Amino acid sequence: MADLPPDPPSLAEVLAQKTDAELLYLAQHAHRYPPELGQGAVRELQRRELIPDELPSPRRAPQPAADEPTESWAHLLGQVAAGVLRPRPGYFVTPILLVANLAVFLLMAASGVNVWEPRGAELAAWGSNFSPLVPTQPWRLLSCLFVHAGPAHLLLNLGALLLLGLLAEGKVGSGRWGLAYLVSGLGGSLASLWWHTRGINSVGASGAIFGLYGLLLALLLTRALPVTREDRGGIIGLLLYFALGSLVGGLEGANTDNAAHIGGMLTGIFVGLVLSFSRSKPSSHSPSN
Repeated sequence: MADLPPDPPSLAEVLAQKTDAELLYLAQHAHRYPPELGQGAVRELQRRELIPDELPSPRRAPQPAADEPTESWAHLLGQVAAGVLRPRPGYFVTPILLVANLAVFLLMAASGVNVWEPRGAELAAWGSNFSPLVPTQPWRLLSCLFVHAGPAHLLLNLGALLLLGLLAEGKVGSGRWGLAYLVSGLGGSLASLWWHTRGINSVGASGAIFGLYGLLLALLLTRALPVTREDRGGIIGLLLYFALGSLVGGLEGANTDNAAHIGGMLTGIFVGLVLSFSRSKPSSHSPSN
């Protein structure tokens, strides 16, 4: 009777003959081989006490709680709006002015005014600088600063006001900033009445905003603001770019009240010079460079 062939070695016996390096390779690349081969290599390594008997389970990335809401675009936009419109130290007057202008525009829309193309009579009813009524209603010289003739007009002015407020209100001081805004707006309205001898029906915050341009130029040129020489040059260049760009753009627009722009800027420069050379300067720690 012929001898039967010996039984083939078991997987455990085969793995027992492998070197440590071969077993480690099989364990690390177990996904390339049948599951029992990778598991057997791990068991053999554990038998040789080369790896612990109980392997730590792989860590999973933390998952958000089921009841934890994910941030939406609406939530992010709300946070941005709150940061822009919420008064705080160093940025107190600007958000109040932004909200006031937005509120008047929304009230105009709610009252039935065609805010896209408002008629002159509608603007006059909401406080425009309407020359026939100013002598008996002088408050129009300031109320016109908060009335705008369309969304583009509103957003252009509010964007400039926001930029200037974030840039400089904290350096100038909120009280001086608000005073300069109102006085410059008043100067722009008066200049508009003086220039337009045939009458005018003017609205918008641009005269006051040009006044803030002039205010900052005067304070920077007289070194009354606490900024370095490099920052001073950069800010002056930025202000001139925006101011001159707005003036040139206004010359091309038939309905633009350039007299209010120039009057507001000259008034702002005057206010800035008064603040610079008065005893109560915006900062007592202005650098000497």
